[in-house]
Amino acid sequence: MVSRRTLLGAVPALALAASGSTAAAAPRRPLPPWFDEVKLGIFIHWNAAAIPAFAPVHLLRDLASTSDPNLPLRQQQQIWRTLPYAEMYQNTMAVPGSETARYHAERYGDTPYDGFVGQFRDKMIPAWDPRPWAELFHQAGAGYVVLTTKTEDGFLLWPSAHVNPHKRGWQSNRDVVGELANAVRARGMRFGTYYSEGMDWTFGGLPITDNTKLLEALPQGEQYARYTDAHWRELVARYRPSVLWNDYGYLPNQDAEALFETYYEEVPDGIVNDRFDMGLPSDFVTLEYAETNGPADRKWEACRGIGTSFGYNRMESDASYLSETELVRMFVDIVAHGGNLLINVGPTGSGQIPPEQRQRLLALGKWLRTNGDAIYRTRPWERAKGITTMGRQIRYTASKNAVNAIVFDTSGPVVEIDMRPAAHARVTMAGSRDRLRWEPTAHGARVHLPRDSAPQPAYALQIWH
Repeated sequence: MVSRRTLLGAVPALALAASGSTAAAAPRRPLPPWFDEVKLGIFIHWNAAAIPAFAPVHLLRDLASTSDPNLPLRQQQQIWRTLPYAEMYQNTMAVPGSETARYHAERYGDTPYDGFVGQFRDKMIPAWDPRPWAELFHQAGAGYVVLTTKTEDGFLLWPSAHVNPHKRGWQSNRDVVGELANAVRARGMRFGTYYSEGMDWTFGGLPITDNTKLLEALPQGEQYARYTDAHWRELVARYRPSVLWNDYGYLPNQDAEALFETYYEEVPDGIVNDRFDMGLPSDFVTLEYAETNGPADRKWEACRGIGTSFGYNRMESDASYLSETELVRMFVDIVAHGGNLLINVGPTGSGQIPPEQRQRLLALGKWLRTNGDAIYRTRPWERAKGITTMGRQIRYTASKNAVNAIVFDTSGPVVEIDMRPAAHARVTMAGSRDRLRWEPTAHGARVHLPRDSAPQPAYALQIWH
């Protein structure tokens, strides 16, 4: 399926109309169990744009209208002038009248984006250490990590044998992909590779100022098809990623099914996302930012940044980042509805994860260490949502021998949930074996909570069959 980036909502209808493609087909094989069990992944957007690290900060709910493919041209142009994705700095700095163009002129003069790439390749990457990243993601409770091996700027984060035909030195001399894969796997997590196949600005297309220009920027032709196919096969052969995460769809590779066959032979429990287009089978559906309600009949994954950008944006603050409570509750809601969360971090140019992002990941990990039994290896219950008599939201998940009621509240002395356990059911707090006293009510069940419970964004009751 074509990219569903919130700001590029018009792309699917436009690209499908232009290509005659259909949406990604249902999978041809059962989903490998690990993906549904782990629930949480970490997305990493790291490219040379993290050096200027600038984009306007927008609240994504104000941009919902961009999903309309018939959006007036003036509004399309306004979107591209004020694009909040800092990792796409190279395009936005080239859009006349954009805030990013003004920022760049004031701070960097006529320095081209290539100057950032040289600094990133020759100074930032050599000093980078993958181990703190992997340790943080492990502490956050993640089960898999997906790295942007190539973003829209076309720069490769591994020393490929298939070099860019238009840009000399447009790849890392250090094997960032391989080193991070090793560090992640050493801590018990799986590793996946993002690759922007449908968009690569080294093959033309800058600047994108409206939907028509966006379509024109999608690379086509036999040279690009061979180039990207070689990269996919190299990533599979070298790193055996557990996830192939394509973006922007509109796949130019006419032999993509052969690529998938090779991948599944090399990585039998590997999975492929739905952004390869061309009606190809996919293992899971991808949603983005405001989209957090996936299909009931397919495994799905929601991705977003902790703030309003995927790449690091120096303009962001606590006001634009999700709070710790918002992050936990959003994650719980996604899991209750059958999805995974792929939460993104945007490291600085030097590879440091900003403290505000780190703080929120650690808070999520702390919550999971107590309540993880109600999240990991669960499946959707007969309904996802509920409410207490005090109007607090509940999300339900099902474990092998228990129903989990996750209450969006700090714990108090008593809570009344809207489901009634069996007469002899045992009720506990997640992470504890101590029985809680409960009695049936007209609403469902009144549960007496421990008096010494510490406040947290949500707490999980486990109702054992």
